[in-house]
Amino acid sequence: MIIVSDLHAPRSLIVSFYGAYGRFVPGPVPVAELIRLLAAVDVDASSVRSSVSRLKRRGLLVPARTAAGAAGYELSDEARRMLADGDRRVYGAAPARDEGWLLAVFSVPESERQKRHVLRSRLAGLGFGATAPGVWIAPARLYEETRHTLERLRLGSYVDLFRGEHLGFAPTLRAVARWWDLAAIAGRHEAFLERHARVLRDWEERPDTPPAEAYHDYLLALDSWRRLPYADPGLPAELLPEDWPGERSAAVFRALHERLRDAGAGFVFSGNDTFPESDDT
Repeated sequence: MIIVSDLHAPRSLIVSFYGAYGRFVPGPVPVAELIRLLAAVDVDASSVRSSVSRLKRRGLLVPARTAAGAAGYELSDEARRMLADGDRRVYGAAPARDEGWLLAVFSVPESERQKRHVLRSRLAGLGFGATAPGVWIAPARLYEETRHTLERLRLGSYVDLFRGEHLGFAPTLRAVARWWDLAAIAGRHEAFLERHARVLRDWEERPDTPPAEAYHDYLLALDSWRRLPYADPGLPAELLPEDWPGERSAAVFRALHERLRDAGAGFVFSGNDTFPESDDT
């Protein structure tokens, strides 16, 4: 069993919960249920309430009443779009082939320098690497998600997007190591493996999958994993160092997802007559 640490901040765990289960609830999730479900991963009630308030201020959660009149929260439309965009990253398979590059070239007036900071931060969060001031690069398959994100943030007017290929002068293998901190990304994969590979081994030795334990281990694994496909842009294997840990960490997460996600739903919806069907992978 994994002990919750600073890695699993209450606000992050709430987002992970909604991504895995909460968005499939027919109606708002009652506050009392959020407190119960976060207590299962050692988050106290006051931390749940304060984290929910911050997510509400950010426009990700919306207060609403359940059919029975209880206070609860549901995802905003923006939050649902963000989770839908993220599904391809979090649950998707690794890219099968090199599809070229996506370039984001931007220019922001000095009078709007704060937007420049937001733009850089969002591009980095999408997995882009910086090639030069105002020129960022990512695998071409990230085009749709990048476009949606920039449009949602009203930043598209500052950016031109291009598809292309790298023609020199440095070999692409060497250039990639300059555009991304591959050692740092590999370290994050290794940290995920250190925490969760042994959890998978323990489950593989068990014939049963109790819902409460499945929910606990799955929510913590998802909370650890869901940022990794954004830090790691999913570069072609031929551009990565030998023994790259990304494929191993993705395999561990996929195996935990397949073993635990639906079993954990039994704990989430215990006492609820309606069992919503999810449409994730």
